[in-house]
Amino acid sequence: MAERAGDGTGSPDATPLYAYSTTFLTDRTIRRILTLAGYRMRLGWPRGQGAMVAAWGRSPTSQRAEKIAQRSGAGLLRIEDAFLRSIHPAREGHEPPLGLLIDPHGVHFDSARPSLIEHIIRTNAMDDTAILDRARDGIARLKALHLSKYNAFDPRIRAPDPGYVLVIDQVRDDASIRHGGASASTFREMLVFAQEENPGARIIIKPHPETVAGRRMGHYNMGHAKGRISLLTDPVSPWELLDGAVAVYTVSSHMGFEAILAGHKPRVFGQPFYAGWGLTQDENPVARREKRLTRAQLFAAAMILAPTWYDPCRDRLCSFEEAVDQLEASVRAWREDHGGHVALGMRLWKRPHLQRFFGRHRPLRFESDPGRAVARARREGRGVMVWASREPESLTALARGLNVTRVEDGFIRSRGLGAELVPPMSLVVDRWGIYYDPLRMSELERLIAKGPPPGGEARAERLVGRLIRFGLSKYSPESGALPDLPHGRRILVPGQVEDDASIRLGAGDVRRNIDLLAQVRAENPDAVILYKPHPDVEAGLRIGHVAEEDALRHADVILRDVSPAAAIEAADEIWTMTSTLGFEALLRGKRVVCLGAPFYAGWGLTRDLFPAPARRKARPSLAALAHAVLIAYPRYLDPVSGLPCPPEVVVDRLVQRQIPVPGAANRTLSRVQGLLASQAWLWR
Repeated sequence: MAERAGDGTGSPDATPLYAYSTTFLTDRTIRRILTLAGYRMRLGWPRGQGAMVAAWGRSPTSQRAEKIAQRSGAGLLRIEDAFLRSIHPAREGHEPPLGLLIDPHGVHFDSARPSLIEHIIRTNAMDDTAILDRARDGIARLKALHLSKYNAFDPRIRAPDPGYVLVIDQVRDDASIRHGGASASTFREMLVFAQEENPGARIIIKPHPETVAGRRMGHYNMGHAKGRISLLTDPVSPWELLDGAVAVYTVSSHMGFEAILAGHKPRVFGQPFYAGWGLTQDENPVARREKRLTRAQLFAAAMILAPTWYDPCRDRLCSFEEAVDQLEASVRAWREDHGGHVALGMRLWKRPHLQRFFGRHRPLRFESDPGRAVARARREGRGVMVWASREPESLTALARGLNVTRVEDGFIRSRGLGAELVPPMSLVVDRWGIYYDPLRMSELERLIAKGPPPGGEARAERLVGRLIRFGLSKYSPESGALPDLPHGRRILVPGQVEDDASIRLGAGDVRRNIDLLAQVRAENPDAVILYKPHPDVEAGLRIGHVAEEDALRHADVILRDVSPAAAIEAADEIWTMTSTLGFEALLRGKRVVCLGAPFYAGWGLTRDLFPAPARRKARPSLAALAHAVLIAYPRYLDPVSGLPCPPEVVVDRLVQRQIPVPGAANRTLSRVQGLLASQAWLWR
């Protein structure tokens, strides 16, 4: 079963697996998954006790594998893609699979004999509460994130008006049809049934993605689209489409499985793995399937217990949930970037990193002039991407009708300062505003108000736990030891870059570090005040320096060369204008007082001395806030594999110090910046 671990070393006790298909010889990811799962790929005639022969499902080459296994006495292992695969179908996108069904019993779409999924269902009581809870969360999460086996669709495209009957097409001559007790005539029969059983209802035929892409023929075409029947080729989310259906008809499509998860009892004309368990109306039932399952039990068998899932960033086997984390990151990158961007206001040193983040599916094009950027975006059918703090006031009017995306550093950025030109591992993207501007709605606010998907709070708690355990923060700098501190109620005051956009847009009357220190002392005369200068300011790269004698008129200790995490742990509470350090303090259970309106203020988790926007009415838990800020809002890029990744991967890289460093040119430019700290516009 899945949920296995492997070290990938090809240990001597690995099962020899002989392959005779180019799939196993040319696809490195498939070979790697099999190696991690405990198999050692071999060529030649099967030899030795326990040898196995690999067959790719019921493909044409599988017959050769079957004959060799029979003649040699070796076991036969059938292998297929798991049910969350990639963005595009294999024939279209050349993307490796995210997991495999490694099946010693049969293959899931061949009803002639039980498959691994059926074996699990028949031999497992399917009553493990923890697994069933994971299954329920998994179903809800796939629906909330609009994730499917293939994912080249746009959830923002609306489905037809609700109330239709959905008929699901498949590609001609697919093995799941031939080995599932059906044929081309079954599709003609199914369409007749759909019309007769739903008199007067609209009928929508959903083609397979490969048919829409023109790669393989389906069973229906535009000739069937007449009267109340229509053919839907728009890239609509399957979950969106299922939500509006009053009935679902399928032969053996994977979307029939998703229909069950969406709450339907689909009419099934073939014999797919999900039929026969009491969750479908079966035209051609499988007699041996007598057990009755809940949706969660079927999902647990097919998605959690049977597959072998793979983490391509960390190169290891993983759980279903970790596979979803990775797919979520990959699919988000495609959905946001496949149309392309014209990037505006991006300094030269940032451009290679931005290209890696956002140019994976269509290369970025860079422009410095807003008018040229907008004209090019319109001409090439792209959106406009702008560094948020450099957005010209004219852009909104110029780019009317275009998607405008604002970009800024994320909240788990790097091990080193942005002003030192250390490449980021996370960036936030926002089509509404930007998180540090409380004057307008941002995507982050929308995510906080919406709340996390099922399982999101628990995931955020695990992520925050690792950040705290390893002392990680936005920049995670190397630091010296914390000095001996006076006893008493300690208040940490983080300094900020005084010309930073978060101060310009989100601060109240207090806008300078010296004024912040003075107010904190005035309101807390008996407290021990710890002042921590901003690292960019302390490095001489940005504006906001407070002379030591001035700072010590209000503060008891100046914390230099001390990590933010250590400073927070030493304090009882934090007073800040808009510093991100206030959010990090919240995560560590500290009381936070805000004199401005940072993104984390106004949600009931802070003491706000400056009025937060009235629209912030939601009252999220701390874990829900953390999910929005650290998981849902930013995008992450793995510096090792170069792939879009979940935040957990970036945390691993920071812990293991597998991180990008600035090149020689960046280091030289950084030193020049130190001489021109008052001219930050030159490099930001």
